[in-house]
Amino acid sequence: MTRKPLELGRGFEKKVFFSLGVVSSERMLHTAGITARDADGEIVGVGDIRAQVAQCFANLKDILGAAGATFGDVVKYTIFTTDIDAFNEGTRDVRSPFFVDRPACTLVQVSRLIDPRMMVEIEAVVCLEKDDMQA
Repeated sequence: MTRKPLELGRGFEKKVFFSLGVVSSERMLHTAGITARDADGEIVGVGDIRAQVAQCFANLKDILGAAGATFGDVVKYTIFTTDIDAFNEGTRDVRSPFFVDRPACTLVQVSRLIDPRMMVEIEAVVCLEKDDMQA
């Protein structure tokens, strides 16, 4: 897989764990919005943004695995949250391990998600090797 994070040489770039952009040239997986639901479809961590972020990334890991990919293949995240301050202040340690090789990332605060108990939704764009698709 060809995957190269862009570096513009700006001072803040070394302080964040994501890249402003990633250049790739492979087949792509675009996930749906991944929410904090368990295997039975029940919402995990109602009122607990840390638990919801952890569940979103656990669910994303399952999707990546089904496509033969890992977090290192993610080129961009888009993260929607209903509380950007709580997200920034309380989840950095939970989410940072999933930012492998500094993917691009956009963080957006929204007024609500599909279920008002949800606080976070994450989608990803992923580079796939030619033979990675299992489905």
